[in-house]
Amino acid sequence: MSAPAADRRIRALRSPKPAVDPWRAHGSILEEERRPGGCVERALTIFLAGAECSFTCSFCDLWQWTLAGPTPPGALPRQIGGVLQALEGPWPDRLKLYNASNFFDRRAVPPEDLPAIAGLAARFAGVTVESHARTIGPATATFADRLDGRLEVAVGLETVHPTAAARLNKRLDPARFDAAARFLRDHGIDLRVFVLLGAPYVPAAESVEWTVRSAAYAVERGAAHVSIIPVRGGNGELERLQALGHFAVPTLTQLEAALDRCAGLSPAVVTADLWDAHRLPACAACRDARLDRLRLLNRAGGPQPPVLCPRCSPA
Repeated sequence: MSAPAADRRIRALRSPKPAVDPWRAHGSILEEERRPGGCVERALTIFLAGAECSFTCSFCDLWQWTLAGPTPPGALPRQIGGVLQALEGPWPDRLKLYNASNFFDRRAVPPEDLPAIAGLAARFAGVTVESHARTIGPATATFADRLDGRLEVAVGLETVHPTAAARLNKRLDPARFDAAARFLRDHGIDLRVFVLLGAPYVPAAESVEWTVRSAAYAVERGAAHVSIIPVRGGNGELERLQALGHFAVPTLTQLEAALDRCAGLSPAVVTADLWDAHRLPACAACRDARLDRLRLLNRAGGPQPPVLCPRCSPA
């Protein structure tokens, strides 16, 4: 069965995919993360190598970190075990397993590997995985039951802008997202949500407003943590949409404004994804100060003194 036309167009515009070793994780980071209630956890994120997501979203740049075929059985436990074996110092509170795909897609995470993965995660109080709302179901609950700690599933809502949501090629509507959120709540599983800043088809002047609305929508449906992700170009499709006037690269001040406006969504935690944030369009005179302020907002929350820049925000 051939792929839909939109999938074929998006994939045809991509650059060649780099070779990926299925037996080694791409890397890992250890960082402090604010959680609901004000506590701060030490979280270890492992970036796993596995099968590409079966959904071909127009904004995605994660495909380049994935395999051309299914994840081989045994590969993910080996990747996780290798990172954990190299850990030094106090054991982290949370393990985040990000596979640039869907954890509950059998092609991305072989079901026979789930017991081994749960065993490797036994020392963590919390475990976070990522998965499309359409993949959440009985296998999610079964995996949660295998864990000693509490499971959190990160789900991409992206945007509630009606035109944009329908044209992202994500195959997700509000009803499907709501059903996934209810399923997680009913099974005692925490919900983390990704929302986009600068989603294609959202007018640039309305970008911050729709990001805030999307974050509020997620919190209303039980999200304890919302991460704002600035859309990053480079996949070919976004450049095509930009040429047509359907996409504008978000700016650093827009990211700052969106995070500031989400401060009222407590007790949920809303943070900004700062991966490559230094590349966002910004005033050279205050870029570093704004990045520092965003890091402080992520870590501490609450109102923080604004950055006053005579070049871009004169009195």
